[in-house]
Amino acid sequence: MTDCKSTARSLSEWFATTPGGYVLDYEQAWFDRSVNDIFGYNALQLGLSGHDFLRNSRIPLRFSGEDKTGAALRLCADELPIACGSLDLVLLPHLLEFSALPHAILREVERVLRAEGSLIISGFNPHSLWGLHRTMVRRQGYPWCGHFIALHRLRDWLSLLGFEVAEISFDAYAPPFQQWLSRTDLIESAGKRWWPASGGVYFVHAIKRVPGMRLLKPSWNAGLVKKLLPVAPKLNNPQRGDTASCDNNVNRLDHE
Repeated sequence: MTDCKSTARSLSEWFATTPGGYVLDYEQAWFDRSVNDIFGYNALQLGLSGHDFLRNSRIPLRFSGEDKTGAALRLCADELPIACGSLDLVLLPHLLEFSALPHAILREVERVLRAEGSLIISGFNPHSLWGLHRTMVRRQGYPWCGHFIALHRLRDWLSLLGFEVAEISFDAYAPPFQQWLSRTDLIESAGKRWWPASGGVYFVHAIKRVPGMRLLKPSWNAGLVKKLLPVAPKLNNPQRGDTASCDNNVNRLDHE
């Protein structure tokens, strides 16, 4: 992750502040709701291992990993020590915007996910009051030192890797100032109604699609097929008149 000079030395420390706790509450609620409906056998959370965003998942094997001392699984997100097609769910909570290699991370995630596997990403929205604040202040400290990725750009990256975006959601509409965070109920309801795409954070649920094979059958020439097929012999189905003629012949033979 990017090395930033800040009172909070990591995003996890920033989540302990008032603005960070405000964002964390919405993120935890969204992850709890989303992972509950995803099934499979193996799930991985990359980054922020101190916060269990997989706690509500029904997947039996759940683990987290990051390049940090004390992590349950220490790894580099752009070189995952995981077999291809072995995971059913991967979470990327604010990992891409604080990484120097976001494209490499997405490529690795695509590799380790099985077909129809799910990827859930959370990120700070540059087209929001949080993004505006980042451009107006010195970009030091978390989360302002990160590179906020625009949603349309992220969708392009996912599309190139064969992902299909299934859901996009926004939250945290209040400005990133402590005096505004006491009136979040009014601001959140107004934001969801009047400017829904301007939340401070966004969530993207994408699914890995793998094109299936389709057997191409030859386009036969119907006229040629008719000529090549053998003609079945016609069965002699005697009509009513023929039956009467046969009966007369039998009677004549009997008299003779």
